[in-house]
Amino acid sequence: MHRVEVYLKPHLPDARGLSLVKDIQDLGITTVTAVSVADIYWLDGELTADRLELICRRLLADPVTQDYRLSPTDIKPDKQAHTVEVAYNAGVADPVEDSIMKALRDLAVSGVRGVKTAKKYLIRGNLGSRQLEMICGRLLLNPIIQHIVRPGQPIFPQNPGYSFRLKQVDILDNSGLLEVRKQFDFTEDELKAIITYFRQEGRKPTDAELETLFQTWSEHCVHKTFKGSIKLGDQTIDNLLQSTVMKATEELKKPWCLSVFEDNAGVIDFDGRWALCFKVETHNHPSAVEPYGGAATGIGGVVRDPLGTGLGAKPILNTDVFCFAPPDFPYRQLPSGVLHPRRIFKGVRAGVADYANRLGIPTLNGAILFDERYLANPLVFCGTLGLMPKEMAGRGQQQPGDLVVVVGGRTGRDGIHGVTFASEKLTEESSAASYSSVQIGNPIVEKKLIDVLLQARDRKLYRRITDCGGGGLSSAVGEMAAETGVHVYLEKVPLKYSGLTYSEIWISESQERMVLAVPPDCLDELLELFASQDVEAAVIGQFSHDRRLKLLYQGKLVCDLDMEFLHHGRPQLKRQAVWQPPRPPAPGLPPPPA
Repeated sequence: MHRVEVYLKPHLPDARGLSLVKDIQDLGITTVTAVSVADIYWLDGELTADRLELICRRLLADPVTQDYRLSPTDIKPDKQAHTVEVAYNAGVADPVEDSIMKALRDLAVSGVRGVKTAKKYLIRGNLGSRQLEMICGRLLLNPIIQHIVRPGQPIFPQNPGYSFRLKQVDILDNSGLLEVRKQFDFTEDELKAIITYFRQEGRKPTDAELETLFQTWSEHCVHKTFKGSIKLGDQTIDNLLQSTVMKATEELKKPWCLSVFEDNAGVIDFDGRWALCFKVETHNHPSAVEPYGGAATGIGGVVRDPLGTGLGAKPILNTDVFCFAPPDFPYRQLPSGVLHPRRIFKGVRAGVADYANRLGIPTLNGAILFDERYLANPLVFCGTLGLMPKEMAGRGQQQPGDLVVVVGGRTGRDGIHGVTFASEKLTEESSAASYSSVQIGNPIVEKKLIDVLLQARDRKLYRRITDCGGGGLSSAVGEMAAETGVHVYLEKVPLKYSGLTYSEIWISESQERMVLAVPPDCLDELLELFASQDVEAAVIGQFSHDRRLKLLYQGKLVCDLDMEFLHHGRPQLKRQAVWQPPRPPAPGLPPPPA
């Protein structure tokens, strides 16, 4: 294994370090005089000295602004120099690692099995252990996805293997029902419906079936509160969404509304030849626990929505609205487990900017609001406008026998339970347990995916497309196959690493993935096109005609759900509304003159 440290040349100012000095001063620590930041790369492989020098000079270091060394600096520990190295946790995807591996292939360098990265911070100043701990916890790392590298820790931990074992849950038994209540946030009515269904099926549900129902019936995926029955006094509002926004749109019935409330985004006619596709969504909870990654994947996800609408729109511009607590909010008043608004602000802005810039999509407008009520619950709205030929605005429809093809990024543990995490109340406990709910984005993969998908669209190589976002394959494939049925072979899904269970493969919300319905006679041309652009494409199943969702893993059936129950069997949520008329304070008028 080889360790490479890349650092700025001594005569250049360290912008990252200077920014950290200011942030440390904002914490009330005034004894830090300087911070320098270096990038660390570990290369797992057997490399000759010449090959290693080639990698450092041509790939890892900028010869104009940076130098590199192949061994760590020997800094004697004292009260004036503190070294901290921060790396990603095991299982967290780092896009830089993928880019380096791709570049090594382009340089014809073989023998490197893996790459890991880290940041090294050299902090100079008189600091106590508690002050250093505060700097690390509040500025240098996010424990959701990162850790401090300690001596003796393995740099390349082995991913555990997975041996298949079908897990069934006895929901008729008290202990089994208790497990379901603990793991899944079903309402009591939903639990009753699930118990009734499996009684009729005459068997116990599998974990994959419960996960599928949990994702499909989540607030994020189905908007069950907006679709619920809300009673206010003697008045009952049945399906708030349908009786307000949808009702007004349907009553107006404008001819230029080409696709509304039926696809991943709304589509309107622009000039008779072209159509505009628009979508806005929030990424609040993920941005609260991991601001950079949460916001980056927010913009990455909303960009894929127009791409997955109709037969595919080209994303051309973004818009963003951010709501944060004041960036000068006192640290001493910050609740435990909550990131400081300044850190959230900087991370969200950087995440949206970095992801969109790497896609080449400009942000043309937006807004920002500050209010203390956004503490611990920032609002991060991301929107994208797409352009498509008018005749491609309607949603496609697959045929039984068409192939299920997943394209783009690989599947990992990042993003597991993301939609259910986004549907729940954010607490200190949920934040601590949410490390796998935050997706990690790779905009370079998405950029290549966008370009090649538009070529496939114009060649008419698929009948239908959707983005693989909230709920992962569970939502994307499950919704696509609602009117037909589908058989999915989970072991065929390309993985980032080994060790994922069949359920994790199915519900993972790893980014940069789309799902296509491809006629068998178009498959070879589609696979050849994607391979030519270095974008992965894999056949993972086939649409059927039995209106059942069937998942198999290594030939074993792990899920078999009726589509009617999956999409229409959820009991309607019932809520009682309470409204109290406002009571303005009595005006403080002076008493009338005597």
